[in-house]
Amino acid sequence: MTTVTEETVQTRPKEPVGPKLFRWGITLVILIPAVLSAMGLSITWERIASAPGEVWRLVRLMIPPEVSPEVIQRSMPKVMESLFIAWIGTLIAAVISLVLAVTGARNIAKRWVSGPIQGLFILIRAVPELLLAMVLIPITGLGPLTAVLAIGIHSIGTLGKLTAEAIEGIDQGPVEAMASVGGGKLAQIRFGALPQVMPVIVAYWLYRFEVNIRASAVLGAIGAGGIGLELVQQMQFRNWPRVATVLILTIIVVLSIDLISARLRRRIITGRREPGPVAVFRSAGTLQRIGMMLLAIAGAAVLVFILVMLQTPPENVLSRS
Repeated sequence: MTTVTEETVQTRPKEPVGPKLFRWGITLVILIPAVLSAMGLSITWERIASAPGEVWRLVRLMIPPEVSPEVIQRSMPKVMESLFIAWIGTLIAAVISLVLAVTGARNIAKRWVSGPIQGLFILIRAVPELLLAMVLIPITGLGPLTAVLAIGIHSIGTLGKLTAEAIEGIDQGPVEAMASVGGGKLAQIRFGALPQVMPVIVAYWLYRFEVNIRASAVLGAIGAGGIGLELVQQMQFRNWPRVATVLILTIIVVLSIDLISARLRRRIITGRREPGPVAVFRSAGTLQRIGMMLLAIAGAAVLVFILVMLQTPPENVLSRS
């Protein structure tokens, strides 16, 4: 038998005091402002406990949704208008932010040029789309143009910052190679810097388009066009079944755009072609195939139903009833 002596026992070293104090400090920095914020906003446990009941009461008022041709024909153009607003606003921001980001990248432009551009990005991001739209309404009036300008201007700040950071992280080798063969500054940017970061930049544009779709719906609440205006009008009249229909149509369109955009972003960033729906279906298991078939049937049924409702004159339905 071997006896354990004090020399052979390895004691666990004591944890340093510094990291422990740092963790406690970070915890307090997070918790104390959270508690003070809840107190300042009059958030009580009673209100939190009653929230599920209020949500359920509202859901009951929305069931069943109204799926008449009149509602579909009023709502779908507004949903598409929100998509158009987001698309045009994103295009405006993509073009302007790319130009500004090149001049705002510290490894491309001089410090006295990149510094003010970076400050401009910060200033633009400090003003939300809703506030921009309220400022623009006296100038451009109510309608989609206000939403396009508000979304485009605000997106310039976000896309410009992300694009400039992507350019600052490039490999300087291609840029120096272009300079060594006599290429000017534009040639260095065009053939040395941008090819390295364009896949990432395009992925940023697609992601911002997804964000702008939601922003365009919110801007409609102040009369800047889009589905938000229709939603607010139905809520003011307390027509909850129509509110449910507007929400369902918006969610379906937004989810579809998100799925397509996410697939495109993965394809652009990874550079690999993803398997198509048929290949995914063949490689799936039995239960997964059943789920995919049910999902495809439900999606096709919803699409056919919306198309039929859009083609059905409301007066025909009223005459039948």
